[in-house]
Amino acid sequence: MKRNKEEWMVSARDSLDPAGSLWDLMAVQLRRHQEEHKISGTVLGRTLDLDRSSVSRLESGGMKLQLKHAKILDEEWRTGGLFTSLVGFAITGHNAEWFKAHLEMEVRASELRIWQLAWIPGLFQAEAYARASFEGAGLQDIDNHLAQRMPRQEMLNRKNGPLTRVILDQGIIEQPVGGPEVMYEQLAAILKWAKRPNITFRIVPRSAGAQHVGRDGSFKIMNVGRNEVA
Repeated sequence: MKRNKEEWMVSARDSLDPAGSLWDLMAVQLRRHQEEHKISGTVLGRTLDLDRSSVSRLESGGMKLQLKHAKILDEEWRTGGLFTSLVGFAITGHNAEWFKAHLEMEVRASELRIWQLAWIPGLFQAEAYARASFEGAGLQDIDNHLAQRMPRQEMLNRKNGPLTRVILDQGIIEQPVGGPEVMYEQLAAILKWAKRPNITFRIVPRSAGAQHVGRDGSFKIMNVGRNEVA
């Protein structure tokens, strides 16, 4: 059984795709730095306060590296913040330049069509809800993230604001993000936005089940004149 487990771990490491996944890149870099410093998985476990099986899962990509562990690795191995930066980019889930272009298109858009499965769209988040979502994601410098997110709502206050259609899965308004008071504030904000003649919200009920085509994932379509970007 032990041999089979070891063979599985090797196979899992071989299947990692560091060019296509930041989490896989972290697993590969973790293994490389271990070998360079001649540190066993057991010793690394003591450093990170993890058991050996958890370290093995980190090495194989079966478990994601947490920010607190990334900071320990950077300090221990003097990487110049390598692992902390990788975790930060992986958590935000996007390329910074891509998201900058996304925001520029959002401001220019004459029409927005949004479908969300998991969260209230960032464009309509109340500050307390946004803060709770950032905290849940383990992000650092939350005030800075809020300073970037909240001003996006100014575009909705324009006289010629974009025609916006938002469809939310029922689970989003039922999921308690930040607690009852935060959710009350957030849902009140949604009702306020929905009074605008150019903004509509619809909820897909749980009873729709698998029949709803949006189950494959959330998306946004922006009409910026002749071009549409999904």
